Amino acid sequence: MPDTTYGSTARFRTLAQGAAALVLTLGLAACGSSAVSADGENSGKGRNPDELVLATVPDESSSSVQSEYAPLAKMLEKETGKKIRIEKATTYASVIEGQRAGKIDIAMHGPLSYVVARRSGVKATPIAAQIKTKGADSGYRSYGIVKNGSAIKDLAGYQGKKVCFVDPTSTSGYLYPVAGLSKAGVTEKDIKPVMAGGHDASALAVLSGQCEAGFAYDAMVDKLLVERKHMKAGDLTIVWKSDVIPGSPLTVSDDLTADLKTRITQAFRTKANADYLQQNGYCTGDACKIDGYWGFTPTDDADFESVRDVCRRVGEDQCVAN
Repeated sequence: MPDTTYGSTARFRTLAQGAAALVLTLGLAACGSSAVSADGENSGKGRNPDELVLATVPDESSSSVQSEYAPLAKMLEKETGKKIRIEKATTYASVIEGQRAGKIDIAMHGPLSYVVARRSGVKATPIAAQIKTKGADSGYRSYGIVKNGSAIKDLAGYQGKKVCFVDPTSTSGYLYPVAGLSKAGVTEKDIKPVMAGGHDASALAVLSGQCEAGFAYDAMVDKLLVERKHMKAGDLTIVWKSDVIPGSPLTVSDDLTADLKTRITQAFRTKANADYLQQNGYCTGDACKIDGYWGFTPTDDADFESVRDVCRRVGEDQCVAN
């Protein structure tokens, strides 16, 4: 786990400088998925590639993204008539840069990384947000966590401590925590921040004592790490909960043809869910869940205005990739 401390400006400069190299780790070569067919970009109708790249940052340190997303990919291939390539990104910065470079067609974002992407010139539209269960709201919360038995009782107690965050462009793993700490009178200069790289890594670092306190999103603490037997219920104590955060959006590049964007949008809003995937023979049981989620619900840009509000409260430099 990297134990890296950043100042606000330096942190985002580092992300931007490393983004181009991170794109290469995705395998997004110029001759790859963004190759345009004869009726594509040059015709003025938009890009119509033979292969679509869907990039995601797993909510845990998962090595099984290809298998987890296989049922979804098969469904999308049928609905769009395109080959679907799933790419596992290591950071939100690499997804942002890949989309901006035109090498990613469909991307899973966190709410903050979506806001950062739009502000950095990415031309993409949010069409759906992940939900844990059928009919559920897409919102979720950030948790402030400590190891059970810790003397830390609230965010004010984070002062002077080694604190695990997730990623500088993580909403529940960085932006909302920074806002919460600020409200409690604690600045980043008052703590020793660590960027753990994943919600699971942040929580487990707190559990192991590598960090004295930290942050992760609610389901990772309440459910996922317990179900995956990485910890027992009660091993971590929740000392803070954020306001509700809008659900993680899936975005589609604006320069695709209108017909292709429509097919992708309808597929995600009506068929990218565990019920449909199982009923139509793409998978069975839990294998039909995408990253542990039941599926998607419609969303649009206006749903993320609350994230922009938090950006304004904590300082705009937290929400711009320099």
